[in-house]
Order: sequence, then C-alpha cells, then structure tokens
Amino acid sequence: MNHIDFFKKITLLLYLLPLFAVAQTNYQQAEEYFKQEKFSKAKPIFENYLKQNPDDKKTREYLGDIAAYGKNWDAAITYYEALVQDEPSNANYHFKYGGAMGLKAMSISKIRAVAYIGDIKHELEQAAKLDPKHIEARWALVEFYIQLPGIFGGSENKAIDYATELGKISKVDGYLANGYIAEYTDRPKDAERYYKKAIEVGGSPHTYEKLSNLYEKNNQPKEAIVTNSEALKKHKRNQLNYQIGKISAQYNLEPEYGIECLSQYLANYSIKDGVPKDWAYYRLAQIYKNLGKKEIALTWINKALIDRTDFKEAQQEKSLILAL
Repeated sequence: MNHIDFFKKITLLLYLLPLFAVAQTNYQQAEEYFKQEKFSKAKPIFENYLKQNPDDKKTREYLGDIAAYGKNWDAAITYYEALVQDEPSNANYHFKYGGAMGLKAMSISKIRAVAYIGDIKHELEQAAKLDPKHIEARWALVEFYIQLPGIFGGSENKAIDYATELGKISKVDGYLANGYIAEYTDRPKDAERYYKKAIEVGGSPHTYEKLSNLYEKNNQPKEAIVTNSEALKKHKRNQLNYQIGKISAQYNLEPEYGIECLSQYLANYSIKDGVPKDWAYYRLAQIYKNLGKKEIALTWINKALIDRTDFKEAQQEKSLILAL
C-alpha cells in the first residue's frame, strides 16, 4: 500500500467515525425513550436503524414490543415470528410470539380466534420447554388452559400442572397461580387460602391486591379493608389509601377511616399513584352522602366536577346528594 492510499483510508475512517458515534448516540437515546415508555419517540429511531441494519434482532424485538404495547397485534406478530425463525432456540421470542397471537385472538371473534389456538399453544409450550425457569410462559399457559373451553383443548389439570411448575421456580407464583385457578373455577375459599399463603411467603403489594380483589368480588368489604390496611402498613403505598376509601364509600363502611385514608391520599398524591384526584373527591362525596352530610358532600362532588365537567359518575352522584 502506498502512502497516498494509506492517507485516503485514514481520512475516510476519520470521516466515518463521527457518523458512527452519532448513530450510536441516537440508538442509545431510543433505548432510553423505550425505558421511559416514550414509544412514539423511540419508534422512528428504531425503524430508521432497522432500515440500515435489517438483521438486527434487538431492534426488531424493540419494535415488536412497541407494537404490542400499542395493541397493534399484527405488527407485533410479524416482528416476533421473524425472530423465532431466525433464532428458534430463544425461549423469550417464542413466548412473545405466542403471547401476541393470544392477545390478537382475544381481540377478534371467537370463530376467527379458533384458528390461532394451535399456534399459541405450540409457541408458549416451546418457550416453557426451552427455558425451565421461564415464569411468564408458564403463567401464560396457566391462563391459556384454564380459560380455553374443553372442546378446544382447555384443561384445568394442565393449568394445575403449570402452576405446580411455577411453584418449583417461585413459591409465590405457584400459590398465586393456584389461587387464580381456584378463583376462575369459582372456589373462593381455596383461592383465599392460596392468596394468604402467597402473602405469607412473599408479601408483595401484588399478593395483597389479589386477596383484596377476591374479597371485593365476593362481597366481603370488611375483609378487603383489613387486607388493604395490612398492605398499607407494610408497603406505605399511597394508592392503598384510595382503595380503602373507595371500599368505605361503596359499602358505607368505616366512614371515618375512609375519610382519613382519602385525605392522606390527596395530601400525598402524585401522578404515579394512578387514580386521579377527582376520583378521591368523588369518594369523599359518597362517604359524606352516606353520613347524611349534604352540604359537605356537595362541596366535594363539585370539586370533582370542576376539573372534569363530563365526569358521569360524579354527575349521577350529585343528583343523589341533591335528593337528600
């Protein structure tokens, strides 16, 4: 190589390095957007990168995940199917492919959904087979087999088998899965027993939530309040203050405690708590209506309607309060 060729190559390299650095920076920015769930910003960057690197699996997975988040099941299925074909030994690709098909099936008519059943089952079972510790795949199979009618291959026994596998990987997930099966098959006492075991072993907010929801579903508001109160003491999650206040309002139960919890919710509110303030105002109005305190109830219901004039539940509640 002569000196001229050498310097040409060095010059070209120096020219390309900044472009490569910019591409890397853009991609890292897209990944940051993805982590922050700012998918509309991440998507065009990933799409542009994929045009230049059509075989990049990670980018296709990102785009599949973004499509799934937006409930664009056809696009998600296309991305995940290609990933499965490229890397058939990857359990997570099979799980995402089967999961996207399952959610697609739930969004269409039952007649059309039948065509997906075999493929969903195959992909989820393949994910479980490839990864003996894949919790999400086993959860999906528990739900798949318990929800699917027997005529199409549904089986409580198979659901229990996968719940047992979950228990070997994670005791909490095993108890929660068995609780879910019991709840789905209308065995609330068994479900309660399993959810209580999940709380004993794990005690996460989710375990308390499952038990509380079971109590509400079975018209046991006192037990639901006790469960949420225990969770609040342990986890200090502000959203639980709202849940206690909601139950108090709905069932006309422990009004003073309900008012206290809703006041705490509003005092400590942040957008991460999930339930907007106007719902807390609405629940306070309900409690004061239950107590027969019309003027205070009107104050809170009007506060709920200030920010959202089309709040139908609040409009209906106001009519009830005015009728006192």
